[in-house]
Amino acid sequence: MSVRREMRLDPVTGARRQFWMIDVDMELPDGRRKRIRKVSPIQSRRGAEEFEIELRRSLLSGTHGKEVERLRFTEFASKFMSQHLNPSNKPSEIRGKEIILRRHLVPNLGKCWLDEIDETVIRNFKRKQLTAGLSMKSINNQLILLRTILGRSHELKLIERIPKVEKFRISEPKIEFLTDDEISRLYTSASSEPEWRAAIALAANCGLRLGELIGLKWSDIDLIDGKLWVQRSDWQGIIGTPKSGKARFIPLNGTAVAALKAHRHLRGEWVFCKDDGSRRGKDDFKISLRRMRKRAGLRDFEWHLLRHSFASHLVKRRVPMRTVQLLLGHSSISMTMRYAHVADDDLDRAVASLDTQSDKLRQPDGNKEKAEVVSFG
Repeated sequence: MSVRREMRLDPVTGARRQFWMIDVDMELPDGRRKRIRKVSPIQSRRGAEEFEIELRRSLLSGTHGKEVERLRFTEFASKFMSQHLNPSNKPSEIRGKEIILRRHLVPNLGKCWLDEIDETVIRNFKRKQLTAGLSMKSINNQLILLRTILGRSHELKLIERIPKVEKFRISEPKIEFLTDDEISRLYTSASSEPEWRAAIALAANCGLRLGELIGLKWSDIDLIDGKLWVQRSDWQGIIGTPKSGKARFIPLNGTAVAALKAHRHLRGEWVFCKDDGSRRGKDDFKISLRRMRKRAGLRDFEWHLLRHSFASHLVKRRVPMRTVQLLLGHSSISMTMRYAHVADDDLDRAVASLDTQSDKLRQPDGNKEKAEVVSFG
């Protein structure tokens, strides 16, 4: 019997469990005999039988073992990071992938052969990560990278198929934002500090990220026509393109123009800089925001909440989502739709409008009766 189940050690958990195996013993065209015992990449009877058929076909054609280099996950992961990363990956993305590999994927899957990583192995990995207390969102990020690595190994013909990598279904957390009054109080708290007043104005009225504020130059700003180009961003001291990889144009409103004019200096090209003209870092911004929050009597929050507030107030004012997407520089509208919940008042009005019914409804027999309120409960 060439297809059967056997007890073997699980490469992820180390526990003994049943695996579908193939055991092929056949005579090759040149008269030699060949025996191959392998774990089926698809852990089902049908999957193992199909795997056996493909194996016999490759043995008969003489292609078996010639086109595939068998690697363990840790070996290919190293090659993936050094040779197969998308060239458009930003330094922050590369760093994030390195952390996921070092802390999660390699410790759990590193000893597995690439062709041994199937749906069962992936399910066990997810279960182990959950047991360790990791959030579903964090595990999903790990699964996304795992799927990318397996996809690349399939393109290179290192595995015959890409196992299904199912992410957890999680709902997006409700995005918080500052009220108009809170933004006004924060803005007022910086009245004696023109530089930080300008930073607040650009974050709350233009939606700039912290890295984009740090990377802003005076040459990006037209105070006469009221325009601003977001062309670069800072990440851990490295200047690169904005998060989406694309520059974007943002009109300046009166508040932002007034704040920038009050802050205008001749110390150098950077809008936010130290006395010697050198670019400010994230710590400068964080310390200043902490001081202004305390002065305004506001709760703890970071600079990014001002960007959330910018987007949320645009949606509350019924600005089209496509316009909000362009102003935020989102690569897809789905990212912008996270702010849709702030338009709940519109949903309330829409449903409430159904209370208005005609006084009478004409019946098929020609009679008129009072309209009844229909309950959908």
